[in-house]
Amino acid sequence: MRSGVIAIVGRPNVGKSTIFNRIAGERLSIVEDIPGVTRDRLYAKCTWLNHEFQLIDTGGIQIENQPYQEEIRAQVQIAIEEADVIVFLTDGKVGLTDDDKYIARMLQRQDKPVVLAVNKVDDTSKIANIYEFYALGMGEPIALSGAHGVGIGDLLDACIALFKEEDATAIDEGIRIAVIGEPNVGKSSLVNAILKEDRAIVSNEQGTTRDAIDTPFVFDEKPYVIVDTAGIRKRGRIYESVEKYSVLRAMSAIEKSDVVLFVIDAHEGIREQDKHVAGYANEAGKPIIIIVNKWDLIEKDTHTMEVFTEQVRKEFVYLSYAPILFLSAKTTQRVDHIIPLVNQVYTNASRRIATNVLNDVILDTQLVNPAPARNGKKFRIYYATQVGINPPTFMISCNDPSLMHFSYQRFLENQLREAFDFEGTPIRIVARKKVSV
Repeated sequence: MRSGVIAIVGRPNVGKSTIFNRIAGERLSIVEDIPGVTRDRLYAKCTWLNHEFQLIDTGGIQIENQPYQEEIRAQVQIAIEEADVIVFLTDGKVGLTDDDKYIARMLQRQDKPVVLAVNKVDDTSKIANIYEFYALGMGEPIALSGAHGVGIGDLLDACIALFKEEDATAIDEGIRIAVIGEPNVGKSSLVNAILKEDRAIVSNEQGTTRDAIDTPFVFDEKPYVIVDTAGIRKRGRIYESVEKYSVLRAMSAIEKSDVVLFVIDAHEGIREQDKHVAGYANEAGKPIIIIVNKWDLIEKDTHTMEVFTEQVRKEFVYLSYAPILFLSAKTTQRVDHIIPLVNQVYTNASRRIATNVLNDVILDTQLVNPAPARNGKKFRIYYATQVGINPPTFMISCNDPSLMHFSYQRFLENQLREAFDFEGTPIRIVARKKVSV
């Protein structure tokens, strides 16, 4: 079953944030909060019974036009559109209100499954409080106590059951390509140049692209999907609630992608936030191609490209594996090089190395250049095997994982890159202590 998105919706003061924090707590093995997006924890990535899902908290909806209601309704609508399942949260202490009825009518117009939950049912004597909520016509309500954690499991079971199964007979949509970068670096122009048509809005105004737009296309008779994402801005600059969700969509597009095109503006040069943007993709283990766009605006001599390449390598040390492509989306110069390079890095990320060949390389490396001793002890590798792809992941059996210094781990990674073609993809090396038989 695929991961999904759950949005919590309701009027003010029904306990949405309490339920959100309860689900996003240690009891449910929260994986991570997405950093730098919102200070009030509107979004979290969670797991429940081995099912991953993204959880969204929203502002309270009211009939009356209270301050910021228009903005709140806008962000709630976006959350609803993003969600696979909606949790409609009500208040068992206060009872059914006109605001609840208003929200119910709004949700009934959406083509999304809804789980009705009644919060603040803190003990069995208050269980009868849920019955009046049947009048909303949203199905059987689930009694909850956010304060005590009662009913949370039942709520999540009901939500997970509504996630759609992957269609095993679905046609392969091909390699998914996410285009990421700061606002106004030319991502939409690049997408249009690849597609050879105007499918994305292009403007010099920052923030034009608010959605992560999936566009299928065919190149040399092979299918692909390209995703134009909203620009990812630095923490503290994400003021609009709508833009917060644009960033979340960009993050989601990275996670779902097979290859990432990281776009830099050649004219503006490398900015500090570029490092954070690229870091998201690197941490996600995605193959990355660095696209230096607007190359047509640069005055050049015979060394310009070489100098810029050195600067990129210096600023993005952790992306030393990523190929760099200089181009102009506006003039389409070198745009036709992108898809062949996408194919290559995707192939590299999917490459499997035979165990005997891998061990020959690892053990020869250790003989020629053994790890330096730490605290009088030497790090020894006994065996290595590849345990995963996308990204290529290698497990090494050793005498003591704590003796492997990060510099030696990086050295091993570089040796693997020299021996095998892993251009464009990160590599993971995991050390495990040899189990004595």
